[in-house]
Amino acid sequence: MGSTSDLPVMEAAAKFLNDMQIHFEINALSAHRTPEKVEEFAKNARQRGVCVIIAAAGMAAHLPGVIAAMTILPVIGVPIKASLDGLDALLAIVQMPPGIPVATVGINGAQNAAILAAQILAVSDPELQVRMTAFKEELKVKITRANEELKSVTYAYRVI
Repeated sequence: MGSTSDLPVMEAAAKFLNDMQIHFEINALSAHRTPEKVEEFAKNARQRGVCVIIAAAGMAAHLPGVIAAMTILPVIGVPIKASLDGLDALLAIVQMPPGIPVATVGINGAQNAAILAAQILAVSDPELQVRMTAFKEELKVKITRANEELKSVTYAYRVI
């Protein structure tokens, strides 16, 4: 995260990764205030066993791109709604130059970032594939259940 103020958004990612039994780190690193720490993190992540990086930032939102410039690991950017309804962060993260891609989820989309990270990891982890398949199946069950519940909502002109 660019700042600990991003934690309320990023907790959704931490919860999902924890639920999927995926080991993860949480760090506050600022591309502008602690660039040396960002460089140290990015350049040493792979040697520490990190396989995917989720980087969240608001406003200027340079953190995901700076990290992506310093590692071959996949980087997933989470634009944080801090100003301009998060559009500044979204554009800063998604508009990367050729050769420095950052997969980008929606504004405050921390859970989707974690899901994408888990899907990337599941490519080579059969046990995680099983957990992710169960997660996706549960999504289907939830929407089917919700659709059944909608049948009880009545309106004078609703056709059922």
